[in-house]
Amino acid sequence: MDDEFYEDDYEYYYEEEGDFLDSSDFEPYDELGLYPDPLLIAAVTCVFCLFIFGFLSKLTVRIFGSISAGSNLAQTSEQNSASPNQNRLPSWNGECQVSAHYPAKITRWCDLITKYSTEHSLDPDLIAALIWLESGGNELAYSRSGAVGLMQIMPRDGIAASFTCPNGPCFKDRPSSDELRDPEYNIAFGTRFLSGLIRRNGNLREALKSYGPMDAGYSYSDKVLNIFNRYKND
Repeated sequence: MDDEFYEDDYEYYYEEEGDFLDSSDFEPYDELGLYPDPLLIAAVTCVFCLFIFGFLSKLTVRIFGSISAGSNLAQTSEQNSASPNQNRLPSWNGECQVSAHYPAKITRWCDLITKYSTEHSLDPDLIAALIWLESGGNELAYSRSGAVGLMQIMPRDGIAASFTCPNGPCFKDRPSSDELRDPEYNIAFGTRFLSGLIRRNGNLREALKSYGPMDAGYSYSDKVLNIFNRYKND
């Protein structure tokens, strides 16, 4: 039992020499170069802090973004319409916001145009331009393709019912021709439809291209925008 020793005695046995060494015989860590490099520690600390900061920033954006999205969704539900990705115009105060330079057959619908345009964050003069091109202000207009009313909406019935898509009639979810002959219903539906196209396509020119006849392309968009710019700037 004489060969046994314990660490509590703070002694270490060195077998090759056969004697005992105490802890004072060992070189300190700093002399052996075992301390980490301060610059390395600082670099690792900076990287770690940047990672934490980035994570917390993303988490904050996600939390507050969700809150904002929920608020916008509630507001959209109250309006029963989808708002396009545009800055909202001031709400309608009952005054006409359509340029007086439009002919009387367009400005007579000014109240309806202003009300539903502002509700869907669209410029009233833009809707006036679209109506001017589509129907000339005639609420009973009916095109050769079957479009109806002031904003020339394709209904689910009439000629439009013959247009078929892979999943059935292309316009099966649209209003009827009789509904679209009502000026207020037509403008309410048309402005909501256009705002949805803007949101889906990302910009007004693309949205108008989708709104117009299939074979018209960007020429339709440019016609509407030319009318809009001419009357807006007069």
